[in-house]
Amino acid sequence: MAKAASAEVDTLRLHEKDTGSADVQIALLTKRIIELTGHLKVNAKDHSSRRGLLKLVATRRRLLDYLKRTASVRYQAVLEKLQLRK
Repeated sequence: MAKAASAEVDTLRLHEKDTGSADVQIALLTKRIIELTGHLKVNAKDHSSRRGLLKLVATRRRLLDYLKRTASVRYQAVLEKLQLRK
């Protein structure tokens, strides 16, 4: 998972050692959200995972709102790169 995640993160990093910017966090959350969505399609009654998924989606939404307020160019780049709708 680390290697797959690093490919997504590399395109959104602000500098070589960037691991905590909003862009990178959004990319990692998106990857985890996709994985959990697949899990919930198979395990529909896993309510604790569904709750975790909703928390991840809310966290990603807050980060996207922050990025939109502070750096609209980076916000648009993240939406395009991760193919998120807004």
